[in-house]
Amino acid sequence: MHADRPLIAKLDWGTLILSLALATLGLLLHYSTPAAGQVAFGRDIALKQLVWLGLGLGAMGLVLLSDYQRLSRHAYWLYGLVIISLVAVLWVGPAINGAQRWLPLGPWRIQPSELVKPILILALARYCTEERRDGAGALALRHILVPLGLAVLPFWLIVKQPDLSTAMILLVILSVMLMVNGIRRRTLLSLASLGACALPVMWVLLQDYQRARLFMLFNPQDDLLGAGYHSWQSKIAIGSGGLWGKGLFASTQSRLQFLPETHTDFIAAVLGEEMGFLGMAIVLVLFGLLVLHGLTIASQAHDRLGSLIATGVVTMVATQVFLNIGMTTGLIPIIGLPLPLMSYGGSSLITTFICLGLLMNVQRHRFTF
Repeated sequence: MHADRPLIAKLDWGTLILSLALATLGLLLHYSTPAAGQVAFGRDIALKQLVWLGLGLGAMGLVLLSDYQRLSRHAYWLYGLVIISLVAVLWVGPAINGAQRWLPLGPWRIQPSELVKPILILALARYCTEERRDGAGALALRHILVPLGLAVLPFWLIVKQPDLSTAMILLVILSVMLMVNGIRRRTLLSLASLGACALPVMWVLLQDYQRARLFMLFNPQDDLLGAGYHSWQSKIAIGSGGLWGKGLFASTQSRLQFLPETHTDFIAAVLGEEMGFLGMAIVLVLFGLLVLHGLTIASQAHDRLGSLIATGVVTMVATQVFLNIGMTTGLIPIIGLPLPLMSYGGSSLITTFICLGLLMNVQRHRFTF
């Protein structure tokens, strides 16, 4: 049904328009903000981000060339490749700001931990679909050992980099996809108990700076020049923007270099300072519409595989937005996580467009199977 319609007629314009609106706003903020350590405006940063945007759109187009069922058949060997790349990062990845997260490829650097997200979504969706097809009802404990292993292995490798925030997103994706697929109550309680028992272990494994950030959540004033600096400066920037903002090119916290990581983790603070509460509200509405649109696609998907893929993508986007905005407004500890589509970074932007391409793929093939 409708299989003969051209691609442009079946294109998910809602996802495309919303994502381009957010990415364009990010470009505008990059251009209006000086690059770190420089007096000049961030023209170079904006131009580089524009290149990444083009590559991201190209990657989205490649994802749309095939149907998601065919893509899911390659999920396991793609998973193997990304695991190899995570191991390679720990061996040959350059240490930048105390972390090994990037893999050098000539003049480029890629962040394999970002690529794990769409591949894990495909792998989990394939496994859960095949398990249910074999006659299993709600997943029992024995059924979740494989998806648990699929998520825990990259989780451990990413934590070693260290990048706990990205690793935690993988567990959120796993949890939501399993619950949507159907999981027995006893199994869910067992997992919750296991997670509670793991908390003390996680606390021991945290780095000193990570523990300090947790403490600073409640009293950032105790160390304004140390662990509480990022959070305090971010809240000053957002608060100083007021309702309407100071205007583009008129920010002081970012232009005078008081606010760190203005182009990456704290792009939302720049948004609040330059465009005020109104600008932040518009961005949150755009993200909210994108999430609601994704949930609609998941609910209307032709099959369980498509529904799970769409659910994984929506979970990834919603979780990152919540954590990034929560971090910049002081609601959660500083965790170092980019805002999807808006923060500077090639790996993050391209990965997000790949995930949105999967979402659009599910929407496109609702009537073609």
